[in-house]
Amino acid sequence: MLVTDPIADMLTRIRNANTARKEEVEVPYSKIRWEIAKILRDEGYIKACYWSNKGKKKPPIRIFLKYGANQERVIHGLQRVSKPGIRRYAGAAEIPLTLAGMGITIVSTSRGILTARDCRQRNVGGEVLCTVW
Repeated sequence: MLVTDPIADMLTRIRNANTARKEEVEVPYSKIRWEIAKILRDEGYIKACYWSNKGKKKPPIRIFLKYGANQERVIHGLQRVSKPGIRRYAGAAEIPLTLAGMGITIVSTSRGILTARDCRQRNVGGEVLCTVW
C-alpha cells in the first residue's frame, strides 16, 4: 500500500485505535514516526512504544495507548498541521500554542524532532508537523 503522507497515516492509526479503545496499535517503521512516538511517550500521551532493529526487515513500531481511571482517553485529539500539499513553517517565536499550552505541538527542526517548548528554549524554528491534545 502506497502512503503519500506517512505522518498523517500514523496519526490516523493512533486516532482510530484510541476511539476503539484498543490497548496497542502498530505503525510501519520510519525514523520520523519513531521520533514522534518517543515524544508522545515522553510527554505522557502514550504508555510506551517499542521497536526492535534485530533482523533485516524492519518490524513495525508498537505503540501502547494510555487511558485514565474510568477508561477516559488521554489523547483527545491529533491534528496534522503541515501537509504534503501545504507546508507550514514557523520561527521559534511563531510556533503556535496548542489549547493555550494544554497540548503539544511537534516540530521538525534542523536539530531533530522537537516539541514547541523545546524549540522556544533552543530558539529554533521549523516545519510544524502536528498538534496533540
